Amino acid sequence: MSARELHFNAFVWPNGYHESAWRVVPDDVRGVLGLSYYADLARTAERGLLDTVFLADNIAIPEYRTTHLPQTQFDPISVLSALAGVTSHVGLIGTGSTTYTKPWDLARRFATLDHLSGGRAGWNIVTTVTPLAAANYGESAHPDHADRYTRAHEFVDVVTRAWDSWEDDALVGDRERGVWADRGKLHAPRFHGQFYDVEGILPFPRSPQGWPVLVQAGQSPAGIALAARYAELVFSGPPSLDAAVAFRTDLHTQAAAAGRDPAQLLVLPALMITLGGTEAEAREKARHLEDLASPEFGWQNVLYTAGLDPDAFDPDAPLPPELWAGRAAPSSRAEQLYAAARARPEATLRDLTRDRKSGAGQFHFAGTPEQLATHITTWQDAGAADGFTIMGSTLPTELTTFVDEVIPSLQRSGRFRTEYRGTTLRDNLGLHRPNR
Repeated sequence: MSARELHFNAFVWPNGYHESAWRVVPDDVRGVLGLSYYADLARTAERGLLDTVFLADNIAIPEYRTTHLPQTQFDPISVLSALAGVTSHVGLIGTGSTTYTKPWDLARRFATLDHLSGGRAGWNIVTTVTPLAAANYGESAHPDHADRYTRAHEFVDVVTRAWDSWEDDALVGDRERGVWADRGKLHAPRFHGQFYDVEGILPFPRSPQGWPVLVQAGQSPAGIALAARYAELVFSGPPSLDAAVAFRTDLHTQAAAAGRDPAQLLVLPALMITLGGTEAEAREKARHLEDLASPEFGWQNVLYTAGLDPDAFDPDAPLPPELWAGRAAPSSRAEQLYAAARARPEATLRDLTRDRKSGAGQFHFAGTPEQLATHITTWQDAGAADGFTIMGSTLPTELTTFVDEVIPSLQRSGRFRTEYRGTTLRDNLGLHRPNR
């Protein structure tokens, strides 16, 4: 096996990542509400020796989305715990908010998943962009961008302290002496910070990986700083090769400055894929998805992913200057929208968003499996990526094709493994187990 081993996440979304996917797949539209949908995808990912299946989360759903997209925002930990029982090697990454959960509770839930899966859990750290979430959690206002990231640093610190509250060998199990665990090897967090107070140990021993793998996706300066300090896997990244190289280089530089080994931080950018037997066939499939995309969903979704309330705007009027003139954006997506408004201040919101493609907001690859394999190795060789987070535009079709046709090509070139290297997600990603 080449030392430059690629890694892949399988991003799971109902019917596929493209907004039009549910309109073209032949499956029962209600199938995405059942366990079998997720189980089949997880088994496919495992058959392809992929590193993980990856579940996002939305803890606030704007009503406009129910018109245009399947809504299946189940609790990721519940779904992933069920998948742990039908798989044996593939990693299980779930999203958890640092803004609308408590650190001790999140630590317990992800460590539970790590135990139940035999060491395959990962936590995707998000600060939650949408202000709609505040009301769902009884809050009068959504924290601003800087505040969310300040809190996130303390939140992650508390979570890792909770995961470390048992030493690895604290469980004794001495029946003769009647000692189940050595109390001297417990270390309660007793944390009292600016935002959080956490006292006690977790109610079970340290999990198989020590810590579930830490995952992050922010692209703003604050998001990159958070990733550089804590993340072991990053799935964001700019869509162009040169920009992606610069992003990964900057991330590694900041990680080194924080005293970390940059080799322990993998960058797997989001990549939406549509594959075909020929390039023309793949492009036609991608074009058909775009033709079905709703213009109404388009402008509303740009606002929502920028952390704005779509119901508060007129699509046939310009974006209000008080939003983008001399004011910090609440997120990297918002900054992209604000930059477009600055360049075309007289354009209506509908016009500003008309040319924005649906889906990942990153890069939509349409081509043959051979072309995708070349794309992947080109980015790896340029230093832009350690692999990719694969977002099939439709599921399960694109994931199945990736597993059956792209993976064998990468294996033949020595870029991808032919078997899992270990039993835990850290083993398979080549990440160190944190010491207590």
